[in-house]
Amino acid sequence: MSISENIQEFTKVMPDNVTLVAVSKTKPLSDLQEAYDAGQRVFGENKVQEMEAKWQELPKDIEWHMIGHVQRNKVKYMAPFVNLIHAVDSPRLLKEINKEAKKNNRVIQCLLQLKIAEEDSKFGMSEADAKALLTSEAFKSFENISVVGLMGMATFTDRQEQVRNEFKKLKRMYDDFSKTQQDFTILSMGMSGDYQIALEEGSTMVRVGSSIFGERNY
Repeated sequence: MSISENIQEFTKVMPDNVTLVAVSKTKPLSDLQEAYDAGQRVFGENKVQEMEAKWQELPKDIEWHMIGHVQRNKVKYMAPFVNLIHAVDSPRLLKEINKEAKKNNRVIQCLLQLKIAEEDSKFGMSEADAKALLTSEAFKSFENISVVGLMGMATFTDRQEQVRNEFKKLKRMYDDFSKTQQDFTILSMGMSGDYQIALEEGSTMVRVGSSIFGERNY
């Protein structure tokens, strides 16, 4: 199936309250343009410079999401245009995003990445760290960021029960945080291999790459 056909299929099955992020990392501009022409407006990249280059070339009504791990020294390159940063995993990174957003006279939306997988994926905060961050004095002083929800990645495994339990855990944390965080509207969980389970467990945003664009080009 073509990219545009894949987009149309996803549009049919996605619930109304769920945002489809087309993960376009390593893909050429022509692939993104084809997805755009099929109606897709939200694209996810995992390298800041690659995202910036694509932003320069493609239509300006695209919403750009940074879904990969972010190095603090790269924030300045995306601060003028990025819509949502998914993988905020430290107070220091949040501080940097706030600083660069201020320079650009913008408020940048962010998600806190929580570690839910059993495997040693390197990134993600613990629930306690996230709670401490959201109640800290420093956080209250950040005027140019808006933390709008949580993101998490399940273990890469064929054991669906494990994946489901990890998503359940993230949803529980999200519900818990939502009691005190009025801005929380996004729970970003689920990728090409596990988005159906994520949807069943309450995801409001799924990040799908290979099921739209085909296997990655490295």
